[in-house]
Amino acid sequence: MPRVGRPSARARPAASRGARRCGWGESEARRLCSSPGWFTGSQASADYRRAVQVRSDVPLAGLTTLAVGGPAERLVEVETAAELVAAVRDADESGRPLLLLGGGSNLIAPDEGWPGDVVAVRSRGIERTGDTLVVQAGEDWDALVAHTVEQRLAGVEALSGIPGSTGATPVQNVGAYGQEVAQTITAVRVYDRAEKVERTLGPAECGFAYRDSRLKREAGRFVVLEVAFALEAGELSRPVGYAELARSLGVEVGARAPLAAVRDAVLALRRGKGMVWDAADPDSRSAGSFFTNPIVAAERAVEGCPSWPAGDGQLKLSAAWLVQHAGFGRGTRDGRVGTSSRHSLALTTEDGATAAELLAFADRVVGAVRERFGVTLEREPTAVRP
Repeated sequence: MPRVGRPSARARPAASRGARRCGWGESEARRLCSSPGWFTGSQASADYRRAVQVRSDVPLAGLTTLAVGGPAERLVEVETAAELVAAVRDADESGRPLLLLGGGSNLIAPDEGWPGDVVAVRSRGIERTGDTLVVQAGEDWDALVAHTVEQRLAGVEALSGIPGSTGATPVQNVGAYGQEVAQTITAVRVYDRAEKVERTLGPAECGFAYRDSRLKREAGRFVVLEVAFALEAGELSRPVGYAELARSLGVEVGARAPLAAVRDAVLALRRGKGMVWDAADPDSRSAGSFFTNPIVAAERAVEGCPSWPAGDGQLKLSAAWLVQHAGFGRGTRDGRVGTSSRHSLALTTEDGATAAELLAFADRVVGAVRERFGVTLEREPTAVRP
């Protein structure tokens, strides 16, 4: 969940060499935790008066699925929403550049590193009221999806296998295989860095769109603390809305299927494309789909390119098809970066790769697609700068 600047995972580091613990009464913890009146809601003072871990010069490459990026000047690990707010306020009031990091699966970290605070969000907690789940931002997304399937709650089962944290999902309006989180999110509790208050945003205030939201458009302003999802109790999934998934399940588009079967089918499809994180699989060293499917006016349809209606006389084109037919098929490599051997839409890195190499390769892909088809691709992962 990359969020950067001043107001406008894969790895879960543990204590290690060079780490220091700042307990209550030490200067670091005082700056992070002591100002009264900062917090409202259920988090009591005792929740954030414990030790907060701060480490120096931690390579960002080890905290992201693309495995690029230089050292973070300060890595601050927080485990509650209260600590998260405190860490953000401390960075803002001290004038240090701030980067929020969840699972690191949608982030291209800069080669020069981060000259300020990287706040790693490790908050945990799932509360159920009826068929609604309120989930802390640091909860692993796929673990949450597995939990909903086990609890017989439908609505996010087609989003199985997506790496990253729950707090990142409303920012990107994460979606796959016919579902997106905007279909189930009822509220997002945030810290508003511009107003310096906690707020709850409803779906309309979130401004969800295809792989987009107000949280993303107003980059750096909102810090996601927790997300509420309204799900549907039952043994069966929501209606299957994606043809490839329906074929895998042996059902018609629009039909329902057992929740566990949908999750298993999605995981199998994603693994076949190298899009389930696996340390032993070099094709999973990626950010998943590197480009979003472009939306164009219907009259600009590309002959032969798969497309889907996008409303208002528009079509959504297959970015994977465009990339492949612009000369960047599966397994196209340039040094230590290139397309996945199993999916042309995923860009992968090898040991020693840099963000500069990756972005240069991505720019070549964008240029080739534009020249060949007159369509401009947009990156899905965020390339951050202080």
